[in-house]
Amino acid sequence: GAEGSTLMSYFSKNQIQALKPKITFSTLRDLQCPVLQSNDLQGKPEESCSTEELFEWLGAVFNQVSLDNKSSSFLSTYCCPEPNTVVEKAFLCTITGFIIPEKIIQLLEQLCCYFGEPKLAYWLTLTVHGFADSPVSWRESEHGFHKGGENLYNFVIFRNLDYWLQMAVGAHDDCPP
Repeated sequence: GAEGSTLMSYFSKNQIQALKPKITFSTLRDLQCPVLQSNDLQGKPEESCSTEELFEWLGAVFNQVSLDNKSSSFLSTYCCPEPNTVVEKAFLCTITGFIIPEKIIQLLEQLCCYFGEPKLAYWLTLTVHGFADSPVSWRESEHGFHKGGENLYNFVIFRNLDYWLQMAVGAHDDCPP
């Protein structure tokens, strides 16, 4: 009917704009980064940081929280876990939109090209967030919004192509097996 054709014309005009992801780049200078060893998930004192410490650090970096633990800061007294190293330049790219799994695989493959010559990066990460109020989650369950709507996974890829996969979901959600 008329309602269907009105909807079709609306979508044909607007869907191209709606589906085009928004991309932002930023360069972080003199960034304190945790030291990681691909074969050491728990970390070792004075040698490497754990997966949990990395995950917390990533949250601070993504949210542009200062890592210098200033007592005058009302926002955060968080500091980078030990041991850490200062990286002169780190690149942060954020892609916002509806992104299909095939594109995520493509992004992972392109990111691994950074390990080619010159070998500047020791490790890199790719984090994929679902929408906090998404109706679906992994497996058979609906996504439970409840408090924070956590719904994400993170790849940490190392120069030798070992990788870690970290997943975070709300307390009432299923996690993949």
